[in-house]
Amino acid sequence: MNRTRNILALMMIIAIGFYPACRPGNAPSETGLADEDRQNAPTGTVTLSAEAQADGGIVVAQAKRTVLAGKISAPGELDFDARRLVEVSARADGRIERVAAVAGDRVSSGQVLAEIYSREYLASQTEVLQAVSRAARLRGDPEESAANAFLQAARRKLHPLGLEDTDIDALIAAGEVRPFLSVRAPFSGTIIEAPALAGAHVDMGGSLFKLADMSSLWACVHIFEKDLSGIRAGSDTILRTQAYPDREFMGRLVLIGAVMDEKTRTVKGRVEVGNIDGSLRAGMYVEAAISSGAERSALVVPAAALQEFQSRPIVFVKTGATTFVLRPVETGARTAAEIEITNGLSAGESVVTAGSFLIKSELLKSSLGD
Repeated sequence: MNRTRNILALMMIIAIGFYPACRPGNAPSETGLADEDRQNAPTGTVTLSAEAQADGGIVVAQAKRTVLAGKISAPGELDFDARRLVEVSARADGRIERVAAVAGDRVSSGQVLAEIYSREYLASQTEVLQAVSRAARLRGDPEESAANAFLQAARRKLHPLGLEDTDIDALIAAGEVRPFLSVRAPFSGTIIEAPALAGAHVDMGGSLFKLADMSSLWACVHIFEKDLSGIRAGSDTILRTQAYPDREFMGRLVLIGAVMDEKTRTVKGRVEVGNIDGSLRAGMYVEAAISSGAERSALVVPAAALQEFQSRPIVFVKTGATTFVLRPVETGARTAAEIEITNGLSAGESVVTAGSFLIKSELLKSSLGD
């Protein structure tokens, strides 16, 4: 029964903002107002004394007109930065002896991801050590320069296997071959795919890992034909996601495509966006607000003033010293601090920015009383 009563009460609250169904005058008197004052209040109005407002922490701010930079909206989705996405492949035929990373792992530049037993690698190392020994024997001999040339050629055979000169110098200093060829991460990032399996045979060029640096991503946005004249490459862009509705991600439009999709009448654009904290994921849907350069006058309220009722945006407007009214509104552009109101509010009207919970509670009590 209590659950049914609560559901009915919530439905009646929703009706207050849109239908003349409730009489707040029946609410309890802890708001500090006389019953006759409450009964004279307009339909959908909540009355609170100055003391009740202070106790409830109610704060108001005026809706004001300001100048906003023009924005063009474009839907899109996040993808990896293709310049920081690499497929790590085997540099020689062999058998995978050890796998040291799996999908999802974050790795550092130079970190060993896997080890491969490769006869080619063993043979190339042996050739270098033999060339070193021969060059040492022929020092001062007429054949010395030929021996040194042979050594340099042997060293170069190890470069395609992923070894640097410092690695080869370490090999020569140790004087013995290393049994396994190390597969290392070319840069720091996240393992996206890891098909490598210990014990499996791999051919040269076979895929072992896919690695992405996710500190920056690309947003592929779809710009409508009608908006093309208002934007240019280099425009600042704000991205919003469903996963983080209260956050804005700053990016920059770096590319506007040269081909229009005949079905959707859109052109693809590329936005670079930072992702240092790793919150964003490739594949997420985004809504981009691209700066167009044009300025316009707009009515705005603090972001904290906007509430939601029955999946519709509303604000609480203070219409008198002790009266507040639920007002449905329509919204436009948003920033972290302010929201544009395109309909339902006028400049100079005072809206509640803190303490809305108390007003909602009074609406609930009024509906229960009726």
